[in-house]
Amino acid sequence: MENIVAKIWELLTIYGLKVVAAIAVLIVGRWVAKGLSGVAEKIMNKRQVDPTIVSFVAHLIYIALLIFVVLAALGQLGIQTTSFIAVIGAAGLAIGLALQGSLSNFAAGFLMIIFRPFKVGEFIEGAGVAGTVEKIQIFTTQLKTPDNKTIIIPNAKLSGDNIVNFSAKGTRRVDMVFGIGYGDDMDKARNIITDVIDNDPRVLKDPPPKIAVLALGDSSVDFAVRPWVNVLDYWDLWFDVTETIKKRFDAEGVSIPFPQRDVHLYSHKE
Repeated sequence: MENIVAKIWELLTIYGLKVVAAIAVLIVGRWVAKGLSGVAEKIMNKRQVDPTIVSFVAHLIYIALLIFVVLAALGQLGIQTTSFIAVIGAAGLAIGLALQGSLSNFAAGFLMIIFRPFKVGEFIEGAGVAGTVEKIQIFTTQLKTPDNKTIIIPNAKLSGDNIVNFSAKGTRRVDMVFGIGYGDDMDKARNIITDVIDNDPRVLKDPPPKIAVLALGDSSVDFAVRPWVNVLDYWDLWFDVTETIKKRFDAEGVSIPFPQRDVHLYSHKE
């Protein structure tokens, strides 16, 4: 009996402190992991990161730190953790290879939300398409085209291409070209165009509009017309000015050779 008690006391002496140390590591480590994930969450909220990304990243940080804490606690008990680390590493590698595309989309989406090359509601062109941004999600970005189609783009594809943000600056230059016949009065045509542009309240005074001869074409003298407008007025001004100048040219005897050049691809206005 005395030998059994002595053996138990010896085991408690050897392993008791290790157990206490392991429990302490677990308690303190869990508290630290929760604190660090909370700090990361506050930083992301302060930078106005998408709530979905905030929650996901905070949980990811907490789980990663908790795994480290558990391995440290096992080490305090004298358990070899090398094999555990190898298994976790192999599993992580296998998962990473299996989810390679999804992980690249996630990383791209996370970076876009952090650095904000565009925001919801802005009109952009990227990955070969253009539209108004409706959603920026973890793996994809959703656009709505001017003709009301929904386009879902993988974030890796979008971030891997040039992104043109038509809304970021608040104003845009409208690039139009109007041609007149070689027999028409250039000064008269210029005065008509200038009058139409100057009397449109949507045209900004600063920077001032530019009206100049662009080219001597095969059948026309081409005027470049470059007014600046607020982004939301872009297409409305384009349509109205084109119609008004055509009517003024007709009314004042200025011919418009056919065909006219179409120099536009995209607009912010839906």
